[in-house]
Amino acid sequence: MKPYLLEVHKDGLLVFTINRPEKRNAISYEVMDGLEEALAAAEEDRIKALVITGAGDRAFCSGGDLSSFHQLKTEQEAFEMLNRMSELLIKLFFLAKPTVALLNGVAVGGGCELASACDYRIARKDVKAGFIQGTLAITTGWGGGTFLSEKLSSANAMKMLMEARLYSSVELQEMGFFQSIYTGDPLESCRAYLNKMLVLEGAVLKSYKKLFIRKWTEAGVEERVKQEVRNCAVLWQGEAHHKQVEKFLKK
Repeated sequence: MKPYLLEVHKDGLLVFTINRPEKRNAISYEVMDGLEEALAAAEEDRIKALVITGAGDRAFCSGGDLSSFHQLKTEQEAFEMLNRMSELLIKLFFLAKPTVALLNGVAVGGGCELASACDYRIARKDVKAGFIQGTLAITTGWGGGTFLSEKLSSANAMKMLMEARLYSSVELQEMGFFQSIYTGDPLESCRAYLNKMLVLEGAVLKSYKKLFIRKWTEAGVEERVKQEVRNCAVLWQGEAHHKQVEKFLKK
């Protein structure tokens, strides 16, 4: 089974689906390859918006696949993986098209980092999400802390990162992390949210997105993400992190 799906719809939506429901749509190196492909395809003029979602109805994305990444022990080994994914999320964050995280299930850890790199987060009513990296004795390592600090108030962003817990969809909407809550079909709900945008010319959407890209460039987002990656790599090497990962894998 291919670990990701990429579909172009006639209304200009490009839908990237992490297709690993048996692994709760965890990010592997193959999924990173797929995201790179999706970001390249999203540059085409016919694409008006990029939607990222997960297969099935249990998980949007459960973060990094620990069964793939737990063998990364040193700071340098961790840095290489973290840096690769962070570079993809920087590209996603700065993509000159509207981007949507369509949360059809739980988003945990790196799954929240992926969602925070998107412009909008649309979630099913019962979905929970949280930056739980702290429980593994590390911080966000793909840039999610930086992206979150640009999207939410400082107090709410700090609270989400430092509490390292799952929040309900109601809490997440109140904090500004979720822009819309849906019941029913995920993709149709996403279309309903975007419908007034999708009737506009792609060039108009692109010009407006560039207003925000300029702001984020001036705010030094890319360099802040690089520092976030370096900080996480240092913690990744620590004994506390390896102990927590072993405990998690034995569950």
